[in-house]
Amino acid sequence: QVQLVESGGGLVQAGGSLRLSCAASGRTFSSDAVGWFRQAPGKEREFVSAIGRITVYADGVKGRFTISTDNAKNTVYLQMNSLKPEDTAVYYCAAKPCPIQGCRRLEVPPNEYLYWGQGTQVTVSS
Repeated sequence: QVQLVESGGGLVQAGGSLRLSCAASGRTFSSDAVGWFRQAPGKEREFVSAIGRITVYADGVKGRFTISTDNAKNTVYLQMNSLKPEDTAVYYCAAKPCPIQGCRRLEVPPNEYLYWGQGTQVTVSS
């Protein structure tokens, strides 16, 4: 059984930093693309970043967020710096199986990611 567990969320002031972690069990990330999505109250779930053979960021987080992988720990991280109140949301990690040559596109709708974590709350105060 595949399980993704996010951690690292919390309350932080604007301009602060948080590092989210996504640990997987029952599946290795080495052949997957792993993405981070977020969902604010009353809004649709939106793409934030993903890593596979390539790394992709949503325009609103470029230069502030960094995604990385520790294959030995089967964990993907999202380092979030210079946080803004509009970053407040529940953050989810998700995994998308890829062919051996890698996935061509990572910034795809949430329903194209197969495995999901339960989410972690990030709240940025002004």
